[in-house]
Amino acid sequence: MNRLRYLSGLILVICTLVVIPSGIVAQDKPNIVLVFMDNFGWGEPGFNGGGVVRGAPTPRMDKLAEEGLRLTNFNVEAQCTPSRSAIMTGRYAIRSGNSVAPPGGGVYGLVQWEVTMAEMLSDAGYVTGMFGKWHLGRTPGRFPTDQGFDEWYGIPNSTDEAPYIDRPGFKESGVEETYVMEGKKGEEPKKLRPYRLDYRPLIDKDLTDKAVDFMKRSSMNGKPFFAFLPYTATHFPTLVHPDFDGKSGNGPWADLLMQIDAYLGTLLDTIDELGIRDNTIVIFTADNGPEMVHGNNMVTLETTSQGSAGPWRGTLFTGFEGSLRVPFAIRWPGKIPAGKSSDEIVHEMDLFPTLARIAGGKVPGDRIIDGIEMSDFFLGKERKSGRDSVIVYMGNDIYGVKWRNWKLNFKEIETVVGEVKEYGMPRVYNLYRDQQERENVFFSDTWVPKVALTKLTEHAASLQKEPPIPTGALDPYEPPQ
Repeated sequence: MNRLRYLSGLILVICTLVVIPSGIVAQDKPNIVLVFMDNFGWGEPGFNGGGVVRGAPTPRMDKLAEEGLRLTNFNVEAQCTPSRSAIMTGRYAIRSGNSVAPPGGGVYGLVQWEVTMAEMLSDAGYVTGMFGKWHLGRTPGRFPTDQGFDEWYGIPNSTDEAPYIDRPGFKESGVEETYVMEGKKGEEPKKLRPYRLDYRPLIDKDLTDKAVDFMKRSSMNGKPFFAFLPYTATHFPTLVHPDFDGKSGNGPWADLLMQIDAYLGTLLDTIDELGIRDNTIVIFTADNGPEMVHGNNMVTLETTSQGSAGPWRGTLFTGFEGSLRVPFAIRWPGKIPAGKSSDEIVHEMDLFPTLARIAGGKVPGDRIIDGIEMSDFFLGKERKSGRDSVIVYMGNDIYGVKWRNWKLNFKEIETVVGEVKEYGMPRVYNLYRDQQERENVFFSDTWVPKVALTKLTEHAASLQKEPPIPTGALDPYEPPQ
């Protein structure tokens, strides 16, 4: 009888092993899904007071925030390229030579010497896939698949290039169109189709489908995966997918919010269907704040209206909080406490060392890393993030210093096409009392610069110690000895 029970138990174990998909087998390292919106303001999601007041509820974004940690003081760089450089390398973009979104042609982006988040995770045993906008290089050696991603589908530059073919004089200019591209590590990416206005409203659906396929394939091989989704919405021109056109009843922008929320929901549902929810970190955030109003004759002003930075002043390409603070929610069931929010200062650079610690990755020790490792903060073991300041860049210029709830502005600009105002003495703002950064309290709080400027002095000294990589530097790059 005992022998029969033993054989029955053995058969049950064998059958169980046969029918359980490999994606459900316990895995030491968590999967990571990083959703990185484009020009998506702090005030857009319902979990930051947006959603219905913007014309459409955002139930999937809100649920994600409820199930994890919401940060109200998550900071990024003021432009697309610098922000992408910072999150990928854990370093201020000034260090990598990518402090400005490139307006012209030629070589730009990350040199091979830089170590990206994808390379770090790949070395730690992750399968890596990127689906979306890169904006860190458009020439051989500078594509995502040259920088740690096993596969990529998306665009090398930015969405404002989609209307080029329809602009007067473009066809005779000699400037090459942007293409949607696809590639694998070790191969030069292929051009699939021109990136034009006919594909503009469709691309984010395809990015979602590609990411879903990647997660399904990756979850079956027993290795952890890193899925990076730098979506193209809500960058100009903001055109809605036909499936969502008119769906909200409140105009194209609200339709687009519904679209973004639905695509996030598709990713979350896929994670649930694969049975990997408890072992997958999901992050939802953005590269910088909302755009200024665009008036043009290609699409209606309504579809290109300025997004919402919530209570904060400013749009992208400024040093104001509306440019620098973006939505942030992170979920890791059973590890990151649910239903929590924090106003602790966190910068996108901090994700590199933090995810490295969680994933067993290696942070480069031969260069200055500006990111701070915050795993105990994210996991609820520490109340403080460990960061109390941020140097505020706009391009190559330092516009200010943020220290705790105080802001020192040396320069101010209202929009990318505005006039720069430069001050002999910094303007000082208390962000708790003055979210619009309009009440200069320098003379009543002259002690604040005495503290905050020490952060700037330390940063300046680090740039002397390790000079920034020149913009447009070619490979192979070697740091000066």
